[in-house]
Amino acid sequence: MEQEVRKDSLYAWVLAARPKTLAAALAPVLVGCAVAAWMGAFRPEPAMLCMLFAVLMQIASNFINDVYDFLKGNDREDRLGPRRACAQGWISPEKMKLGIALDLALAMLVGVPLAHYGGTGMLAVAAVCLVCAYMYSTGPYPLAAHGWGDVMVVVFFGLVAVGFTSYVQIGFWTPQATFAGLAVGVCVNLLLTVNNFRDRDQDKISGKKTLIARFGPEFGLRYYLAQGGLACTLALCLVVHGMFWAGLLPLLFLIPHYKVWSMIASIYEGAALNRCLGLTSRNILIFSILFAAGIFIDAAVKTGV
Repeated sequence: MEQEVRKDSLYAWVLAARPKTLAAALAPVLVGCAVAAWMGAFRPEPAMLCMLFAVLMQIASNFINDVYDFLKGNDREDRLGPRRACAQGWISPEKMKLGIALDLALAMLVGVPLAHYGGTGMLAVAAVCLVCAYMYSTGPYPLAAHGWGDVMVVVFFGLVAVGFTSYVQIGFWTPQATFAGLAVGVCVNLLLTVNNFRDRDQDKISGKKTLIARFGPEFGLRYYLAQGGLACTLALCLVVHGMFWAGLLPLLFLIPHYKVWSMIASIYEGAALNRCLGLTSRNILIFSILFAAGIFIDAAVKTGV
């Protein structure tokens, strides 16, 4: 299929956007909206703006990773992950950089109206997201290459995405948003963990100091499994805040999570692990849907609906 991709085609840009990773953008917005609903403050307009901003920033991050890994020579012939647009010649680096600029411009256009709901501080949040999207993959100190990728995912795809999605609707930060954000961030980080587990040997050659490149594949397997448990534990912390179903329903996620972990352990290495990437993305959606559904149920119980 990838041999049939025409240069600069719409399909090439869709592949470069990496649709399977967009669950990482949608999951925290969904949960953030559920937290707002539990507080009786769900508002569809800012919720939609948050969703669009999150998706555009995820696509921008994918584009940035694509072009700068290519320019740094990291996308070698021994690459195990899905093919990259610049490395395959589907999109030139110059056009990819233009695509990044247009995508980020759209993201900022979406972000500006959020200041109406969350105050001018939302512009600063949007600007920090933009800067960190670049710092993640490039610059004098690429954060992902120095082992900070996991922290970045938990912070931006968890605390920031969940917290500020609820904030622009509620008008203030809540403890529930903090626990929910951490739970979603840890779950979303499973996607990065699969990538780093698959690429551990290539990352060592490239000088990337991911956690799994540093501590090895056995650590990576334990790390992947433990994160699923930690995400559910963080969700359970909401029970003390009166959110019973929000703590209980996500436990069902552990079933598919364990199955994918078993598959990763069985495959262990090679391009076949790419299948686990798609399944992990699916599991992130399962977790977020269960989590959000639990919060919505709690909201209904709270209001007596």
